Amino acid sequence: MCPRKCGIDREKAVGFCGEKSLKIARFMLHKFEEPIVSGKDSDKGSGAIFFSGCNMRCVFCQNYDISAGHKGEIITVDRLAKIFKQLEDMGALNINLVSPTQFTSEIKKALDKYRPKIPIVWNSNGYESVSEIEGLKGYVDIFLVDLKYSDNNLAIKYSGAPNYFEISSACIKKMRELAPKDIIENGIMKKGMIIRQLVLPGASQNSIDCLKFICNEIGRDTIVSIMSQYEPMFKANEYKEINRHITPLEYKRVVNFAINSQMTNCYTQDLSSATKIYTPKF
Repeated sequence: MCPRKCGIDREKAVGFCGEKSLKIARFMLHKFEEPIVSGKDSDKGSGAIFFSGCNMRCVFCQNYDISAGHKGEIITVDRLAKIFKQLEDMGALNINLVSPTQFTSEIKKALDKYRPKIPIVWNSNGYESVSEIEGLKGYVDIFLVDLKYSDNNLAIKYSGAPNYFEISSACIKKMRELAPKDIIENGIMKKGMIIRQLVLPGASQNSIDCLKFICNEIGRDTIVSIMSQYEPMFKANEYKEINRHITPLEYKRVVNFAINSQMTNCYTQDLSSATKIYTPKF
């Protein structure tokens, strides 16, 4: 199901992701995604479902309560299908599957039971298998995916994710193949892909190299979210070099690269975005 290939029979034991059965920590109307996902002027928002567990080990994870702490409630596939319908009835602009990788098969079964009339968003860390992404054809409309690292040394150090760049870049290419065109109607995305790149303290070159890959392999018109919202959380205080916010100069360097490379569809953030108030309560 994911690049870990841990080989665990999850009917008997937890996998590397720390989970056995389908588990969610919260579902809600969420207003803090990119404007074309949450709706800039919408009083509703994205219909986010936060899944428990994770196949990465990011020391700075803002959702550590559910990724590492495994908070959540075990539910059935039938219940998940009903949550899709409930969020749709609440006026959600889309169904936003947050950290879904470890429950891919259950999610597909739920979508087979009930397919909402609103877009399905695959909101993932990018550390996935190409075959898993291929299997999402016909299920997912929008890929909202991280490209965290171009530097695999950083990926191993901060996320315990060997070969992250090779794995995530291959998945992103497959996602672009499955969603080749970005379709936006009345300011809301209906189909397509958004790549997120979180700028880390002391690692602006890592971010620039991620953008270079996007320019050269995916296209300069790719929708990219260059994020300044890094907040030292979870175990970040154990790593002196990332136990701080990024500086204006670090962020400016990355944004200037995007401008000078003529990337045409980039979101940027104010540095004031680096705050805990945007992290949901689980």
